[in-house]
Amino acid sequence: MGAVRILVADDQELVRKRVCSTLEEAEGLQVCAEATNGQEAVDRARELKPDLIILDITMPVLNGLDAARLIQEFAPEIPIIILSVHKSKQLMEEAQKIGVRGYVTKAEAGQNLVKAVRTVLAKGTYYPVDL
Repeated sequence: MGAVRILVADDQELVRKRVCSTLEEAEGLQVCAEATNGQEAVDRARELKPDLIILDITMPVLNGLDAARLIQEFAPEIPIIILSVHKSKQLMEEAQKIGVRGYVTKAEAGQNLVKAVRTVLAKGTYYPVDL
């Protein structure tokens, strides 16, 4: 089996590039596409059918939770991880209701994002336990 293909969506270029770099450095992970807003993420997901999607919540055109809802409609088999600056129990609960399989804060992404990706790919869920 080849590398796991990941779509990364974040409107902040520096954050997106750092996330992509973190993922590319991990063995077996490959960023297949990037998106700068939620609608672009939905379009790329529909077109490329990645193995996993990482979505920021606060994006223009369509926010990450709304993008996740749309992606779940046409590709419920693709796991989604939310990457957000917000450490909010309410947002995490909403993400879980949508079917999102993981939630990582941007502050903790350096140490936890790859772990979250691997957990979700193994059919698990990854949510912070301290909320």
